[in-house]
Amino acid sequence: MTPEFSFIIPVWNEESVILRTIEHIRSLQSGAGAEIIVVDGDPAGKTMEIARRASVKTAIAERGRGNQMNHGAALAAGNILIFLHADTRLPPNAPGLIDTVMRDESCMAGAFDLAIDSGRPVFRLIEKAASLRSRLTRLPYGDQAVFMRKDVFTELGGFRNIPIMEDVEIMRRIKKRGGKIYIIDKTVRTSSRRWDRDGIAYTTLRNWLLITLYIAGVKPEKLVQFYR
Repeated sequence: MTPEFSFIIPVWNEESVILRTIEHIRSLQSGAGAEIIVVDGDPAGKTMEIARRASVKTAIAERGRGNQMNHGAALAAGNILIFLHADTRLPPNAPGLIDTVMRDESCMAGAFDLAIDSGRPVFRLIEKAASLRSRLTRLPYGDQAVFMRKDVFTELGGFRNIPIMEDVEIMRRIKKRGGKIYIIDKTVRTSSRRWDRDGIAYTTLRNWLLITLYIAGVKPEKLVQFYR
């Protein structure tokens, strides 16, 4: 049976979480069927070995999230592509919600609201700000589980092979074409590890600064030095 959904997971040193991510996707309510594609940017990494043992599609691609996701999309058999970060979890009824949204032919892409997997109250403020930003700009980030029809993705030419902002860039192209981008009012839950590692204030301000500078016209090749 041809799967309705293809979950594409770009990875780099995600051996500690990839099996849980695969099991999570398989637990979702998806009566129409789904496939999972893991694309690693590190040919010597351990993530692929774990993914292969879990019996999902795997591939190696040149490092770069946009490039890896394009590679996964080329292998996908599903009608709807869901680009999922390895540390992000979808709501249980995510496939049904996505299917409902995609029935609207004017809707070219979508994503979910963001929740951060931490009990610290400050993250509730960050979540609210992220939700407001997504609704005002219609430019969701990749950690919000971006999805779109495969034919739309192919027509767009996929993600640009840029070092950062590939998720925002493709959404800007969709908007220029007049396509609708739907933000589902259910949350995906992403790991707080970036904030924990780099600091909450620094990570939040950095993210806001990066998107502001990008929209103002600063090239991703310059912005990436602030992200590393």
